[in-house]
Amino acid sequence: MKITFFSTKPYDRESFEKHNQTHQISFYEVALNEQSVRLAEGAEVVCVFVNDNLNTQVIGSLQKSGVQLIALRCAGFNNVDLIAARNANIKIVRVPAYSPYAVAEHALALIMTLNRKTHKAYNRVREGNFSLEKLTGFDLYHKTVGVVGTGKIGGVFANIMMGLGCKVLAYDVYPDEHLTTNGVNYMSFEELLVQSDILSLHCPLTENTRHLINAEALAKVKKGVMLINTSRGALIDTQAVIEALKNKTLGYLGIDVYEQEENIFFNDLSEQILQDDTLARLMTFPNVLITSHQGFLTEEALTQIAITTLKNISDFADKIMLINEVK
Repeated sequence: MKITFFSTKPYDRESFEKHNQTHQISFYEVALNEQSVRLAEGAEVVCVFVNDNLNTQVIGSLQKSGVQLIALRCAGFNNVDLIAARNANIKIVRVPAYSPYAVAEHALALIMTLNRKTHKAYNRVREGNFSLEKLTGFDLYHKTVGVVGTGKIGGVFANIMMGLGCKVLAYDVYPDEHLTTNGVNYMSFEELLVQSDILSLHCPLTENTRHLINAEALAKVKKGVMLINTSRGALIDTQAVIEALKNKTLGYLGIDVYEQEENIFFNDLSEQILQDDTLARLMTFPNVLITSHQGFLTEEALTQIAITTLKNISDFADKIMLINEVK
């Protein structure tokens, strides 16, 4: 099939070219939006990522261009107007699980870096400063970790933290019996906020979870709590989090996602002036660590993303049941 890829980077191209044996692929680095959608003319499939915009207007243009399938090379689909796609008779497929270990381990990396301040220590030593002042951390052992969302990624993360000797609490609409058996204690979201020393978000972004961490939620947390988000940026009300950092309710913030990341993350803006004042404010806090949506970026995850995406497209071409269809 003829596939137009949007928002591609060299690592995407390398991975898909390695595993593609059938399809005709055109790669574009530009994100899919109202202006760039013309690049999909003549394609039967568009392959998109987390920050591509598939709103009603874009999907209407895709329909006119003859696109029959939207292939998401990610798990989330909050950037797609599902009703518009259904009305346009365009099917949607995704990669529900590529490497839960990649994202879960990145969440741990954020925790360890914020806690032991290894990023600051690295910069100091590079400059010949071997002082240990202001680098004091805490033992993770016996700390209480709250996990919001215990799907594949959240489940792996919970097991990692239990392996470090942490007490793990969880909130999920659908509790995992295996995690309960292993020692995870499920409770209400409010109870989780009150008891956790570290909060880590692993739930999808829906209308019910948008700004799940807001001023009301932050009023219930332990003072000095660490908040980690490797899921979707809009789970957090950024302005509320900034206030919580200023009044020291939040002791640490580690985010791999940001609710206004669309035109920022994945791009080299080092020679430009950052236009996002909210993100710029976050970057001024010494207890905030931001990475630009790299949680998925491991060799294993890239391989699985390519294999699953290409199989989704081949199954569509062969009229085989789409096991990863979004309905």
